[in-house]
Amino acid sequence: MMRQDSNEDVSLFDAEDESPRKSRKSKIRHPLASFFHLFFRISAILVYLLCGILSSSFIACMVTIILLLSCDFWTVKNITGRLMVGLRWWNQVDDDGKSHWVFESRKASAQGKKVASDSESRIFWLGLVICPIIWVIFAFSSLISFEIKWLAVVTMGVVLQGANLYGYVRCKVGSRRTLKNMATSYFGRQFFRQAMAKEEGS
Repeated sequence: MMRQDSNEDVSLFDAEDESPRKSRKSKIRHPLASFFHLFFRISAILVYLLCGILSSSFIACMVTIILLLSCDFWTVKNITGRLMVGLRWWNQVDDDGKSHWVFESRKASAQGKKVASDSESRIFWLGLVICPIIWVIFAFSSLISFEIKWLAVVTMGVVLQGANLYGYVRCKVGSRRTLKNMATSYFGRQFFRQAMAKEEGS
């Protein structure tokens, strides 16, 4: 079975409320992890944008970008997510040979020194969300400008960074069933509000 602990207090953009002092919440506890959380993904984007200036070799630029994207995927999945926001996800194979995805979040009862700070949480989620969007823009740009040779590179960027984004969102909000329930509940509330507004107006 899939093991999940998804209803814990690890916020997307908000600070944890367990720390009594604002300075503690805003302090970056893992500066090295925070640096490398952004370094590889931003470097890959910069190399893609400046490859014409940095090198005339398409192969060299492509290999460099893929290496940076791979380092980013491994670093975010295995290190920065656990240290900065207390989330982790992975795949495991049980005794029957069946593959299971595991999404976990840190328990709310963790000690104060392990609570994610406001600054680290913002760095983590902003980097995790914005960079895949940029790669999607690159993908559309490659299609529109017919730069087919770059399509494999930007697709790799979308897939690797999108996978981490999906995995950590699943860690935060829970299983796919929870996502469906959240969407159904949201649209249900919107429909109910519109119906009540029409009744009041009539």
